[in-house]
Amino acid sequence: MKEGDNLQQKIVSLCKRRGFVFPGSEIYGGLANTYDYGPLGVLMMRNIQNLWWENFVTKRKDMYGLDSAVLMSPSVWISSGHTASFNEVLIDCKDCKNRTGAEKMIEAHLEKVGKPASVEGKPVEELEQIINDHKIVCPECGEFKWTKPRKFNNLFETNIGIVPENQSLTYLRGELAQGMFVNFKNVLDTMRPKLPFGIAQQGKVFRNEITKGNFVFRTLEFDLMEFEYFFNSQKQKWEDVFEYWKKEMKDWVESLGISSKKLRWREHSAEERSHYSVKTEDLDFEFTVGYKEMFGLAYRTDFDLRNHIEKSGADLQYTDPETREKFIPHTMEPTFGAARIFLALLTNGYTEEKDRIVLKLNKMVSPFRVAVFPLVKNKEELVNKAKEVFEMIQKTGMSVDWDDRGNIGKRYFAQDEIGTPSCVTIDYQTLEDDTVTIRDRDTMKQERVKISDLIPRL
Repeated sequence: MKEGDNLQQKIVSLCKRRGFVFPGSEIYGGLANTYDYGPLGVLMMRNIQNLWWENFVTKRKDMYGLDSAVLMSPSVWISSGHTASFNEVLIDCKDCKNRTGAEKMIEAHLEKVGKPASVEGKPVEELEQIINDHKIVCPECGEFKWTKPRKFNNLFETNIGIVPENQSLTYLRGELAQGMFVNFKNVLDTMRPKLPFGIAQQGKVFRNEITKGNFVFRTLEFDLMEFEYFFNSQKQKWEDVFEYWKKEMKDWVESLGISSKKLRWREHSAEERSHYSVKTEDLDFEFTVGYKEMFGLAYRTDFDLRNHIEKSGADLQYTDPETREKFIPHTMEPTFGAARIFLALLTNGYTEEKDRIVLKLNKMVSPFRVAVFPLVKNKEELVNKAKEVFEMIQKTGMSVDWDDRGNIGKRYFAQDEIGTPSCVTIDYQTLEDDTVTIRDRDTMKQERVKISDLIPRL
């Protein structure tokens, strides 16, 4: 077993054991590439999303929030080009009937033999040739008996209507972007923003992909955090806007505790780029399976607004408040995968030491900021005092855990494993001088602190 595979299994095991992530529909045998976030996973994901919103929306004067519907008119997806171009290439094994994505299978094989390369977007015929030239066998049964590769669309289809004969076809959204483009005029009319400005949102998207998921890295439904940043391409060079957002994206990731040594930018080839993009770069993180995309940055030009103008007839132009000139703004799109930053933080923080497993998470993203323990649980005075401290911390809005199980050493190690930065213990000395013990997760050092000084310390 490879070292990376072993680490991945350990992270998956920890997530299940400690309530971060559960397999989807587990009691019915599961559903491939679906996962449920448990109590600790929800806390951590909410922290990630809140920090993103605070950094890219709340703290800026040029960003406006939106929460568009998951279901949209099918005309939206026709106009955006997704019904024609949002495709994946499938191939089936004739022996074991395993169905897999040809592009991802080829890339996995090339990486395994030391020839990593991106083949996304290459013609079907070229993919078939690569499979034949390299004699790539089925990853399930090891046989080389393939059907011809063929394209299928990644959009999930659904139907609106109760009576079957009156139902109409629509799609679950495959990206957040279209909700922001179709609401562009609404934001202009209500907020009167001046260029450049962005429209941001977070939410679920759905992609009907056939893939071996690599845990939560690639799933059928997932959370994106994204904004469309509109600018006047006659006054701002798109290259400058692109470089600005590259820096902002990387700076935010590093602020969460991920080292720049584990990050790299990779530019998409012409074949790999989406149909709407002139330039796309991925911010890759060194996951257990190697460098893979965590975030993406795409220059979409005026492709989307122009198409929606042509197809809908709506006026989605911007009017310059000084010159009264009307034009279609260009768009820069930074996209952040919530599950991928979640997995990157777990991968980055997972540490095995002599006697313990430690999840070294930044305190801003860890599920609990602090845990409170009474030294023993059968002494009423200690328990009552510990509850006072617990409630005091809770009122500040910090997430706090209560633990009175087992001995104190096991409690410390249990909190280390879920990434809690600090543990506060109420003991007999607390009853005498109103001090408590704070233990640091990473160093395991302990010190006495006055209860009145506890909140500023935390």
